[in-house]
Amino acid sequence: MKLVTLTLLPVLITSLTTPFKAELRKTAEKLVRPGYGLLACDESTGTVGARLEGVGVENTYENRATWRELLFTTPNLNKHISGCILFEETLFQDGAVSGRPHVDVLNENGIVPGIKVDMGLKPLIGGGEGETWCSGLDGLFERATDYYKQGARFAKWRTAVRINKDLNLPTNLAVEEAAHGLARYARICQEAGLCPIVEPEVLIDGTHTIEETAAVQERFITLVYQKMEASGCYLEGTLLKPSMTVSGVDCVDKPKPPEIAAMTVQTLQRCIPPAMPGVTFLSGGISEEDASIYLNEINKLSRKGPWALTFSFSRAQQSSCIKVWGGKKENVEAAQKQLLARTQANSEASKGEYVPGSQPSDEESLYVKDYVY
Repeated sequence: MKLVTLTLLPVLITSLTTPFKAELRKTAEKLVRPGYGLLACDESTGTVGARLEGVGVENTYENRATWRELLFTTPNLNKHISGCILFEETLFQDGAVSGRPHVDVLNENGIVPGIKVDMGLKPLIGGGEGETWCSGLDGLFERATDYYKQGARFAKWRTAVRINKDLNLPTNLAVEEAAHGLARYARICQEAGLCPIVEPEVLIDGTHTIEETAAVQERFITLVYQKMEASGCYLEGTLLKPSMTVSGVDCVDKPKPPEIAAMTVQTLQRCIPPAMPGVTFLSGGISEEDASIYLNEINKLSRKGPWALTFSFSRAQQSSCIKVWGGKKENVEAAQKQLLARTQANSEASKGEYVPGSQPSDEESLYVKDYVY
């Protein structure tokens, strides 16, 4: 019998050749320049509506436009915020008070408009109990091209895995699916001119320890960058938006801020390449003050990685602001001052200069069980 020898073909990677390459790098670097971070206001219509209704404001198109306008017209917001992540409605929306497009307001203040492009989490058939996959790749290039024309210059795609030791979660399928989706999204958006922010979230639901979180993060984020390399992504034109390395919300052994900072930095140093310009942490249900304190501790540490370590907070910057506003015109100025206080706190924390308690905050937990937005 004649033996047949199989010859393995080399893996070919098609590197990014888009004319946007220089712009992608410039956008990434602008977003994470020293002392700056992102305001994430890309909540879906239902999620932002729930927050409005929580302060007695009806969830209508006009009220959503009014709330967004309050955020974007905050005086001196551009001293701390480099970019705003928008929901699709918001990208094409005008302010309810001024009638001016939100995109124009942001651009005139030197704040880069961005856009959430994923279509949300859905049940992962074949995965473990409660596991999900992130939809939105179909038609993404066409949508991203339209978003670029409308003024967006970066994008965000969030996917999430959950930890449950008893159920052996996350499964390999969930991690593989999440990493694949993030890599494909990143390459597609770069082809359309949008700098991709890659968001591999590890949910805080559960009793897992900080060490268990770190182990899952290392596995997850490492695979994300393997997939991004295989997809030919231009790493210098991307950003990472991970969770901080914390324990589960129901964990008995609560780590202190210095421990969280040390474990977060250790995890990142093991996972992400130096070519990637910056990390914009999500808050993930951590309170306003705790998010600033953790970020501050992270930036006080010596580390090997050259990347910026800054913020991309939603609830941890808007929670007390929306409560101060409450839908009342006479409260707009006070609400904007509250927002500015939290962005200043996070700006200082991104440089390791925040003094805990020096800015007013809402110290309540912002944790929402099984949060999907």
